[in-house]
Amino acid sequence: MVNHEVNLIKNKTYTFKVVIELDEDRWFAYCPALHTKGAATWGYTQEEALKNIREVVEMTVETMAEDNEPIPESEETGVKIFSEVLVAVVV
Repeated sequence: MVNHEVNLIKNKTYTFKVVIELDEDRWFAYCPALHTKGAATWGYTQEEALKNIREVVEMTVETMAEDNEPIPESEETGVKIFSEVLVAVVV
């Protein structure tokens, strides 16, 4: 009989505070916790800026995970980590 080892992937949910501000004719968005990693973008509407910053945060965190860099967790910068998988909805 062959013994198969099962690898369990532990999923976590990270929530990041983002800041969206109107700057003349467009909306500027950034993530304070990931700003030094270049997590900033813009959009012509607030909704577009929010969509864009979500994508930037996802890409930044994926790259950090691939590079084995720690994901920041700090109440000061608005990062929270939950041990279970959650869905976030912004309205």
